[in-house]
Amino acid sequence: MGFEFGDTRMTHKFPFERFLNTKPNENKHLLDEIFTEKTISNVKVEAKQRNKTSEEKLDPLAPITKALFEDLNTKIPQINFNTFIKNKIKLISIGNNLAIFSAQTEFIISTVEEAYITQIQDCLKNLMGEHYEIKFTLDEDINLSPGALNSLLEDNHSNNSKSLGKPSFTLDLTPTHEDQESKIESKFLNHISKENNNTGYSIDPSKTFENFIVGPSNNLAFATACAVADSPGKTGKYPSLYIYSDSGLGKTHLLHAVANGVFSKNPSLSVCLISARDFMKELINAYKDKALGEFQRKYTEQVDVLMIDDIHELKNKNSTQEEFFHIFNFLHDKGKQLIFTSDKSPDKITGIEERIITRLQWGLVIDIQKPDFETRTAILKKKALELDLFVQDEVLSLIASSVKTSIRELEGSLIKLQATADFIETEIDTEMARSLLKLDDSSDRPAATLESVCKTSSQYFKISAADLRSKSRSKEMVKARHISWYLSKNIVGATFKEIAIYYGNRDHSSVIHGVNKISEKLKNDPQLSKDILFLENNI
Repeated sequence: MGFEFGDTRMTHKFPFERFLNTKPNENKHLLDEIFTEKTISNVKVEAKQRNKTSEEKLDPLAPITKALFEDLNTKIPQINFNTFIKNKIKLISIGNNLAIFSAQTEFIISTVEEAYITQIQDCLKNLMGEHYEIKFTLDEDINLSPGALNSLLEDNHSNNSKSLGKPSFTLDLTPTHEDQESKIESKFLNHISKENNNTGYSIDPSKTFENFIVGPSNNLAFATACAVADSPGKTGKYPSLYIYSDSGLGKTHLLHAVANGVFSKNPSLSVCLISARDFMKELINAYKDKALGEFQRKYTEQVDVLMIDDIHELKNKNSTQEEFFHIFNFLHDKGKQLIFTSDKSPDKITGIEERIITRLQWGLVIDIQKPDFETRTAILKKKALELDLFVQDEVLSLIASSVKTSIRELEGSLIKLQATADFIETEIDTEMARSLLKLDDSSDRPAATLESVCKTSSQYFKISAADLRSKSRSKEMVKARHISWYLSKNIVGATFKEIAIYYGNRDHSSVIHGVNKISEKLKNDPQLSKDILFLENNI
């Protein structure tokens, strides 16, 4: 697509020699034509006055773009580079510490701004020796408005001018304790609420299957999502998928992972990931703009994979449900992929028409349970690694034992610890973590012990504590005993030897075998996961 741009302003110190490999006097006529003082200071190129061939020859930014993209290709995964960078964005101006790119779509702009701005800035700094702010505009906007680029340049120049105006500064060498606490709390709250602010249109390239922590509470949902990403629609096993769970347990992460997986394996397919609320807003705007036909064509003719987050938000929205009903039928009949998430199973949603409930149940319906202790610990370790935060295993175990309801809350706890560690410049120990995260306030129950585990297990499995600690080897007894050992190791933190002594002076190798057996079964036994989660919450 051709485009117009109004200005290619560059500083007098622009390092042309980095990008030109010419011998003295070679192509001198062409160099004189392109790099005159007038070109460097202020040249306006009108695309309509030049054909494509001459434009390519006289584009002074082509060498920079080529070198920039070669560098970016080494820093961004190949599939992401091809999807969002190569032939998708173009450098159209650089100067005054501002680099302007044009892009084909708003989706590409939002994705690049969210995920790859830092890499672009780093590569530009390596090439040019200076830091550049990055701005984007649509290809079509530049075509329609030749002044668009000038406007961006003038905005940046205005901002630079303001910074050189009347000098002013704030001296804050001694921020108050309240200021620091406010900053720490704001980081925590921002993390807890960030997924609730999802616009529904941007697919987060950072949410992948590779960084999704799998445990017995979510392994079935994970495996199914992977299968859908590999073979979406009628070519796969699950053309319709419904995932439900409480908030903050990974449903939205799985949706983004499926979208990224489809992009990777089936880049020709069109993916639409949207929240139910934004789907409804889009329909309202279509009614208002008298563009209902365009709305319907978008979903019936352009979408290969439709993913709607929080489908329960459509309750009591009769007009939206009517359109959704017809879109569902059309896409299902064409063999397209449909994925929905909710906070409850289809039959538990109120305010949704029965015919829609029935269709939501046509496909595979899977729930995600709250993560068990091991999964919570793994999530904390992964997050600590991402934050480059060293935390003692005892602190991670304390958090994993206390925060059981939400993955976002788990991760938010580490973010609060990191902010505090940066403030006080010291390592966080268990007592500090307990006080900072108010873990004592979350539960008044005494710490778990070998005795409390045994007592809770005996009540749950309806087996006496004495029998649980005996040598009996009935199938039900062995299962209950192994689960008790597993909980004693992971919840209480007892050693294998301590567990062996408490449970009838056994050999500790038997305990090791029993704990490992439960850990292995948890990978594909949802009922076992529910048993252990119930016991955890009641010990």
